[in-house]
Amino acid sequence: MPSLKALAPVLFVFLWSTGFIGAKFGLPYADPLTFLLARYILVLCLMTTFALVTRAQWPRDPRQILHIGVTGIFVHAFYLGGVFMSIKHGLPAGIAALVVGMQPLLTACGAGWMLGERVSARQWTGLGLGFVGVTLVVANKLGDVPLLAMMIPAIVALLAITFGTLYQKRFCPRFDLRTGSVIQFLPAAVLTAIAAGATESMSIDWTPHFVFALLWLVLVLSFGAISLLNVLIRSGSAVNVARLFYLTPPSTAIIAWVLFGETLSGLALAGMVLAVGGVYMAGETAKPAKT
Repeated sequence: MPSLKALAPVLFVFLWSTGFIGAKFGLPYADPLTFLLARYILVLCLMTTFALVTRAQWPRDPRQILHIGVTGIFVHAFYLGGVFMSIKHGLPAGIAALVVGMQPLLTACGAGWMLGERVSARQWTGLGLGFVGVTLVVANKLGDVPLLAMMIPAIVALLAITFGTLYQKRFCPRFDLRTGSVIQFLPAAVLTAIAAGATESMSIDWTPHFVFALLWLVLVLSFGAISLLNVLIRSGSAVNVARLFYLTPPSTAIIAWVLFGETLSGLALAGMVLAVGGVYMAGETAKPAKT
């Protein structure tokens, strides 16, 4: 339906932004990879049951299964693992959001190489404005902290979500969301379990705060936001999908203000306006590159 299609990007930005909030609630009670492993296992149990009950179509082509699994490794294991590890080890959420907010620029650079999409001058201008806006939103959170070690996981997350989005758009843009999610989360869970077993105690303090955070990330993020992301990748150009990530830091800032009383400076408000304007300018549909 046209109305639902128009609402999907707005809903995606809001749901995706709550991922930082869920991390803030849950990470004090579990190590980052252990937290994610619990999330993946619960998603796999629920989504596999849902796919079997609804008799969803499983892919038959081994190559498609491989491609879907690869996207899961990058979009879930590497991206989420990087974000959670950076926040757990002290990287301010604003800086993490800023690093990941560079994704539209990297996607625009890679869209021509991997997908043959031509990025127009208007889109480049909008992407640039969006990045400047994101920088203004998080500028007051840039403090004197030892950034290098904490930045490495965030940079890995940035590269992973960029490559994963481009890879999915090129090799497996269309698949059943029910069975595809199972195929995506399974290799992510295996890799995360290996890494968690090697580097963490894998203990969890099952407090009400942690249970709430886990259920929120499973039901709202893994079911809702990831499904919306797959739909948006299927129906839009890589650049147009990636530009939505510019709205994540401003949206997260608003949610944090409502839930935790974190104040927004005038500079941050100006950055939000600029980011929204940049997303609007970058909204022009990308065209295939001329050969």
